[in-house]
Amino acid sequence: MTGPDVEKARQALADLPEGTSHGEAPPPAHVYLPRSHVRAIDPNNPLVTGMRGAGKTFWWSALQEPDVRRWIASRDRRSKLNENTGVRTGFGVTPAPDEYPSKDALRNLMRGVEPRIVWRTVQAWQLAPGDHPLRKEDSWAKRTHYVDSRPEPVDRLFQQRDDEFDRKGIYSLILFDALDRCADDWRNMYRAIRGLLQTALEMRSYKRLRVKVFLRSDQVNETEIADFPDSSKILASAVELSWPRSELYGLLWHNLANGKNGEIFRAFLRDDDSAPKNLDSQPRLFDVPRRSIFSEEFQREKFHVISGPWMGKDRRRGFPYTWVPNHLADTEGRVSPRSFLAALRTAAEETASNRSEHKYALHYDSIKRGVQEASKIRVSELREDYPWVDRAMRPLEGMVVPCVFREIEDRWQSNGVLDRLAEEMEKKAVKLPPRRIEQGTEGVREDLEFLGVFMRMRDERVNIPDVFRVGYGLGRRGGVRPVR
Repeated sequence: MTGPDVEKARQALADLPEGTSHGEAPPPAHVYLPRSHVRAIDPNNPLVTGMRGAGKTFWWSALQEPDVRRWIASRDRRSKLNENTGVRTGFGVTPAPDEYPSKDALRNLMRGVEPRIVWRTVQAWQLAPGDHPLRKEDSWAKRTHYVDSRPEPVDRLFQQRDDEFDRKGIYSLILFDALDRCADDWRNMYRAIRGLLQTALEMRSYKRLRVKVFLRSDQVNETEIADFPDSSKILASAVELSWPRSELYGLLWHNLANGKNGEIFRAFLRDDDSAPKNLDSQPRLFDVPRRSIFSEEFQREKFHVISGPWMGKDRRRGFPYTWVPNHLADTEGRVSPRSFLAALRTAAEETASNRSEHKYALHYDSIKRGVQEASKIRVSELREDYPWVDRAMRPLEGMVVPCVFREIEDRWQSNGVLDRLAEEMEKKAVKLPPRRIEQGTEGVREDLEFLGVFMRMRDERVNIPDVFRVGYGLGRRGGVRPVR
């Protein structure tokens, strides 16, 4: 099969986007819509879950953009979105004190008022017109008091706005993301999430007013957040942002075909049903052929034109198409699209720097280097979300897995890991600490299993997937070398 020019393909791979992890709006050319995500962005599905890097913040920011919503509407009308949808933010990664309270403000508010009222205040504030009495209050404490003490006027506000949106035939959508930032401990985070889900349920009684909550998978603890009447209606409609292998490669083709040197990938992928769509004010976006997403045989063939057929000198080392996602998956088999693109971006840069004469755009050793870099990214993300995991994993550097758990316990004991964690918890100096630490080392092991870092094998030994093992400097016989 004839492939794209090697040097141009390599440069296009090196230019793959890094993602939008800080709430900035993505350009339309970087918006890719997996089939499973159509349900996730539907206003009628209030709860969206996913691992770190699965796209929660991406959609939180993307849905705020009229051009993106218009593109989504043209791509799949089941989304029920368009450029006229009323989209507002109720909480997120970007500080916006005029739109919603900060973490510190939330903490103070929830000391005196139940979280449901706090979130109801945020929603009322977003829906209130400029001449509404609520708009005269100059602090979140005063606004919360107004909503708490005047339930009937707030009910009328919601009903009036619902009627307005219904007459226009559009939805009003208030987006909530980054709920891990609303508290430093599990108890208060769960309280905040529980109260928010209560308001999401209440909004479903209206025709057009909707709330959409983006949560990490580990935040959905039903015993903590769903102990209110009819909570099952929210949980039953939850949608997970999943990334099967075919969609990861669909994302790759979309970004390559709509990025720099995109024309060579359009020719490479073109099929009868792949005519680009002209979206008026937007640049012409290439719609990736459906078989390049849903036919894994087609995908494998195309990717191996870029990467070569093997992960070494012969087939015994594996095949790049399956090797890359397999080595980026956690214990649940989940792959972050951010890590996937980062691995290939690094592989292209490393090939260009050290193996520029290679006949393929990617060298197999450079792909391994890309996985190392992606592992460093995942470890960094894990450290941001759960600092205690870093304290538990760093003493394990140099170990070889799979191993018996006793070896890990010995490392933890000799480094005083659990004692230090307990001290930090007592001083409230660690964010979202291990939830089962009172059960000792077995409890911490279970927490790491829950996060997808540890995997318990049938013989009770501990294994660690490459995406974490490499970044934390652990070895595995025959595996990708750890980062040193």
